[in-house]
Amino acid sequence: MEEKKRIAILGATGSIGNQALEVVRANPDHFEVEVLSANGNTDLLIKQALEFKPNAVVVGAADKLEAVKSALWDKGIKVYAGAEALKQVVQMDTVDLVLTAIVGYAGLASTLSAIEAGKTICLANKETLVVAGDLVTKAAREKRVAIYPVDSEHSAIFQCLAGEFGNPIEKIYLTASGGPFRGKDRTFLQQVTKAQALKHPNWTMGAKITIDSATLMNKGLEVIEAKWLFGLRDEQIDVIVHPQSIIHSVVQFTDGSMKAQMGLPDMKLPIQYAMGYPERLKSDFKRFNFLDYPNLSFEQPDRKTFRCLDLAYEAMAKGGNAACIINAANEVAVAAFLRDEIGFLAIADVIENCLAKVSWVAQPSYEDYVNTDQESRNFATSLLTTI
Repeated sequence: MEEKKRIAILGATGSIGNQALEVVRANPDHFEVEVLSANGNTDLLIKQALEFKPNAVVVGAADKLEAVKSALWDKGIKVYAGAEALKQVVQMDTVDLVLTAIVGYAGLASTLSAIEAGKTICLANKETLVVAGDLVTKAAREKRVAIYPVDSEHSAIFQCLAGEFGNPIEKIYLTASGGPFRGKDRTFLQQVTKAQALKHPNWTMGAKITIDSATLMNKGLEVIEAKWLFGLRDEQIDVIVHPQSIIHSVVQFTDGSMKAQMGLPDMKLPIQYAMGYPERLKSDFKRFNFLDYPNLSFEQPDRKTFRCLDLAYEAMAKGGNAACIINAANEVAVAAFLRDEIGFLAIADVIENCLAKVSWVAQPSYEDYVNTDQESRNFATSLLTTI
């Protein structure tokens, strides 16, 4: 029997982290939890640690450290706090694989640290590649580190490419559900509430990614992520709306043949595929029945109404630190929308203004990305009261 893979799950209390632990729970002969991290949900983190008994736990907020320590110290579980501690624990010799499920820019530093230590990466944090795709992919090449995608769309592309080594890709199609507001116009969107925006028709996800799905920014970020993951040119990446979310993405090869990966919309499948790769582990996930979906439909995204998709393409074409700018602006704008401080359509306005006015750097270093993120957040925040 193969040795268990020892896993660090970063962002363990979020949607992806919780589902990853479900995969571990169902496959105790294949996986063992070595590290768990969370930002603020320490009650759930403690519960997870008591069940899975990791070597170490990291909390994001220093003021939560003592409470977690007191709950876990007699179990032999080491407890640390802060971003620097997280960068260090992912480099432990006892970690084989790092699942990066921290939301947003915050996941970049720990992912780069894990790559530096030669750890296999299961990437659920798309912003890492959006913000600094050139740095991350270069580091991965230098350290010979594999990055396995967890996003359902990128997992689909990855699966379609199995056995196709050396066969050039002509084009990929990332599928999008269209979100809860598919077919709606700008007049309707002026009045929508966060409660409406958080009701995704197909997927159960965290609040930030659900809003991103509603604005189509999530698909824009996935376009940029796909460029770096699969070494594609901008014009090779297209988006098609597929409301049923059964076909998760498509690869078109130079002979015109197309391969698609299909399945029910369940994030545990791509999570398990990435964690278990190259083995397909047996699961009890619900099976797809063609008769339940007699019609699969496709349509073009409405880029005029949902402008975030085109803003992502614009940032990708501009290059440099432009994608870092839009990512930071989006994080600020979405958080403001979730606090009921701005309207739904204002999210794109904030991003557009930041892309136009924040300092552009053609060949950014890591420090440039750090500075760009902060400058973009400051400028985006200043816009919230004027937009």
